[in-house]
Amino acid sequence: MLCQRCRRIAVTAARQLSRPSSRANSALATSRIASKSSLISAPVSRLPYAASLRYSTSSEAAAAAAAAPAATGSSTTPEKPDYLNEAESEIWDKLAVEFSPTELMVQDISGGCGSMYGIEVASEKFRGTNMLKQQRMVNAVLGEQMKGWHGVQLRTKIPS
Repeated sequence: MLCQRCRRIAVTAARQLSRPSSRANSALATSRIASKSSLISAPVSRLPYAASLRYSTSSEAAAAAAAAPAATGSSTTPEKPDYLNEAESEIWDKLAVEFSPTELMVQDISGGCGSMYGIEVASEKFRGTNMLKQQRMVNAVLGEQMKGWHGVQLRTKIPS
């Protein structure tokens, strides 16, 4: 799914390619369009984060704790991935501090422009609340940041 700004770039690119023009202008327009829409036209497998796992779970943390029994006071909060960009990292930090999640995934799904995010959170703090209340809790934590977004895919759940 593309955000409105990314869609505009793609439409502009298609219009510029379909216009009759001289060869020099056509080559220049093609190079400009290719540089602007490279993320739009790139297959998912070529994106830098495609091959990496987008979230960690408490079972992975439990397996690591079992492998190193000398570790004391290990938390169930998943380890922060190193592939997150600055905005994703900021969202991750806020959610990790507030909810102490067992599973957490944050991903920019807007095509790279930072206007839409996919977020999955599993936390014990959600136990006893319905889905609407869970999502309102997340919205309260991310309220100021969400004002600049045009969409969010939010999935909350209680750990099993």
